[in-house]
Amino acid sequence: MASVFIAMRSVESCNGVLHPRTIEGLRLFNAGEFFEAHEELELAWREETGEIRDLYRGILQVAVTYLHITRGNYDGAVKVYGRSLKWVQGWSNVCRGIHVKQLCEDAETVMKEVERLGRDRIGEFDAAFFKPIQWNETRLWICDRCGSEMYEKNCKVTCPNCGNRFDCSDLNLYFD
Repeated sequence: MASVFIAMRSVESCNGVLHPRTIEGLRLFNAGEFFEAHEELELAWREETGEIRDLYRGILQVAVTYLHITRGNYDGAVKVYGRSLKWVQGWSNVCRGIHVKQLCEDAETVMKEVERLGRDRIGEFDAAFFKPIQWNETRLWICDRCGSEMYEKNCKVTCPNCGNRFDCSDLNLYFD
């Protein structure tokens, strides 16, 4: 199994909202429409700025990996999965509502099964191994001062550790 060491990504990259095309890409991924998910996620990747685009790129490569598996392309699946690792690793467990750690674990389980089957038996792959990406549009805020998870209530986002806070009117500064 390919393994890549990646430094932790910026926690600030995980604050914010998902690109609308990413939302559609995740929906398509979860419906098992991996080619179409790849297309939407690639558009989000191209349109997005900042480090978060790397996460979108990683998810689209996982979609391509799964597409190769459904088409019986062992070598393609192994190659693209190996490439995807540098883009999906190093993120917070949950980033912009996407459960990244769970996605990585699920993809690793898929690839272990692919490798167990091998090139000659990939056609026997059980699609039940494909798990949906867990995500929600609820924002997870990480404090830019201390790195703790912040909590949102009544339009106020507060860090319980250091007291850093902002309100809804401040969100427009970050996400417009």
